[in-house]
Amino acid sequence: SAQQMVKVYGGEPGERERFDAVSRKVRSLQIKVAATRALSTATVQILADSALAVVVALAAREAVKDAMTAGQFMVVMSAMLAMLPSLKRFTSVQSQVQRGLAAASSLFEVIDTPAEDDAGTRALERARGHVAFRAVGLRYAGKEEAALDGIELDCAPGTVTALVGRSGSGKSSLVRLLPRFYEPSTGQVLLDGVPLPEYRLADLRRQIAVVSQEVALFDDSVAANIAYGDLAGAPLERIVAAARAANALEFIERLPQGFETRIGDRGALLSGGQRQRLAIARAILKDAPILILDEATSALDTESERLVQDALARIMAGRTTLVIAHRLSTVEHADQVAVMDQGRIVELGSHVQLIAADGLYARLHRMQFQGV
Repeated sequence: SAQQMVKVYGGEPGERERFDAVSRKVRSLQIKVAATRALSTATVQILADSALAVVVALAAREAVKDAMTAGQFMVVMSAMLAMLPSLKRFTSVQSQVQRGLAAASSLFEVIDTPAEDDAGTRALERARGHVAFRAVGLRYAGKEEAALDGIELDCAPGTVTALVGRSGSGKSSLVRLLPRFYEPSTGQVLLDGVPLPEYRLADLRRQIAVVSQEVALFDDSVAANIAYGDLAGAPLERIVAAARAANALEFIERLPQGFETRIGDRGALLSGGQRQRLAIARAILKDAPILILDEATSALDTESERLVQDALARIMAGRTTLVIAHRLSTVEHADQVAVMDQGRIVELGSHVQLIAADGLYARLHRMQFQGV
């Protein structure tokens, strides 16, 4: 999949050696299987022939003593000969059973994975959008350090909250608690004053739209990617309106089949800015009261970023928005900025207040704009 990087950096010899090593391992395993099958077949054949020889010897001795008739002898021999094909087939079945057991081990590992906890009973048509984190802590399995520790944050309905900080400070972990991709180890996350586990999971996730740096697109038409999942079956007029609001209509109309054009696996036939605008159109069509923007413009060129920022400004209006950003210029107009470091919120306030406080946010801001 990374053949261009392999060519540019001269990785062909190393990749060839890696492929050869895997091929040799597979060949060795296949030879083991074939040898085991052949050995088991030979063993069963020898045992069966030995048993047949013993039966013939015993029958001959009984015949000498006139204790067995010719008919009885033929009955015993026929029974033995009828058993031999079944014994041979058993050896071939054995290898298939072993393969099946190995496959079943992987399959049942997935089946035995606990399902998401969906014990909530409270229905939710449309949330007001008041999000609150109360003493929230999160520790991933197998990790000694906590990803989040004592988070206290209020996001009022219709406001924009920016989460900034160094990489690994816990920004993404915090927003992933909202759609319950993870459950907090301590504390609670509230939506409109109600703990998230009390809501039905499907109802909760209908309240949230996500636009991230890694856009999830599928090998389907443009229209199907915008109207995805619960949005499938939306009228074309609404899809076109969402695309227009996301500044995506101008490039969609230039595609060979317009909204029916297939865009390839992960949107491979589109540019980064075009993929991002499709993701925004999907979020606009969903019309959810809560919006999560996870580095939505960090990998775009100047023109694409301007178009995406313009589309984001439209979708953020009237919605509770949580923005994760490394470019501090994109969060200067946020209602509040939460500065995170080592899983904690170390500063909270507006852009102007944090610059005046001359703390971590001000230092990060100076680092980004020291050349301006």
